[in-house]
Amino acid sequence: MSRIELSVLLQRQEFTLDVNLQLPGNGVTVLYGPSGAGKTTLLRCLAGLEKPKKAHISFNGHVWQDGDRFLAAHKRPIGYVFQEDNLFSHLTVRQNLNFAARRADQRASPIKFDDAISLVDIGSLLARYPAELSGGERQRVAITRALLIQPTLLLMDEPLSSLDPGRKQEILPYLEKLKREIELPIIYVTHAPAEVARLADHLVALDDGRAIASGPLDEILTRLHEPVMPSDEAAVVLEGKVTHVDSQWQLAHVAFPGGTLRIQNDNYQRGQALRLRILARDVSVTLTKQDDTSIVNVIPAVIDELSQEQTSGQATIRLRLGGSNVDHQCDSGQSMLVARLTRMSAQKLELEKNKAVWAQIKSVAIVS
Repeated sequence: MSRIELSVLLQRQEFTLDVNLQLPGNGVTVLYGPSGAGKTTLLRCLAGLEKPKKAHISFNGHVWQDGDRFLAAHKRPIGYVFQEDNLFSHLTVRQNLNFAARRADQRASPIKFDDAISLVDIGSLLARYPAELSGGERQRVAITRALLIQPTLLLMDEPLSSLDPGRKQEILPYLEKLKREIELPIIYVTHAPAEVARLADHLVALDDGRAIASGPLDEILTRLHEPVMPSDEAAVVLEGKVTHVDSQWQLAHVAFPGGTLRIQNDNYQRGQALRLRILARDVSVTLTKQDDTSIVNVIPAVIDELSQEQTSGQATIRLRLGGSNVDHQCDSGQSMLVARLTRMSAQKLELEKNKAVWAQIKSVAIVS
């Protein structure tokens, strides 16, 4: 199985990066954390733009750095998308792309020139100069340029950070399309929980130069102890498919392991895959199913874990969806929710591990 081995010790005057990671060599791995956590520095080490004194870096069994061995950045089969687009201002879009294509190994060209242009929809921009493009258009050109180098690994360093909210929403669908249509592992740096929810398959949380969590997205987001997200952003991401569209109420039914959710229909098609984000603060818990409520998504669940915070008066509960017939010894085919409530409510309801409850979901966000 393909993988990335990344063991780095880099010391600076006021900062130390010390990580030891094994990452999947497929899908999107997100490096997440606050500013100054070491995300960009770690990415630059992987790219060969930083040379830590002590490191072991390999990709699919090919060693890029270990001991005295150091493979220079231009010899590593990577594409790099920076925070700024870094396009050549004196060249047109087509000329910028041709410059990248000439650097590529022509013996291995899985990404064709026209296909890369079509992927991010920049065909109408080819004759323009960078100064004539919006920020979002320039970043789409930068992504295309990185693809035309014919990389086996794509590195993206907060590619949306310099864009306003409108331009970010313009770019995100193209990133999702890239993830779906090109079998290219991506390491993606961000500090934005919304980008994590939309793009991540594997999540690495960094803080103060150290990896505090690393694993599949669903496992890391449902971890109660040492959570990686701020409390108001605590959430889970569910993968589901549209199974039915209710034309009377304009609701789409989305099935996932452990249950079905009803969401506002937005021209969804039966069989369409959707990624759903549910915030912990939008989940409440009852002991019996409530019929006299405006909440349409009420799902049987079992308490998998409960954590109480003495200082804040809050409790966080991890719920295994599917009701009392869930096999507590097996995670396969199950989905988890996280709920935030007061410690008083948890005590009043006598909540404890393995107790059967009903999860009331007040709001669901469609992230892709």
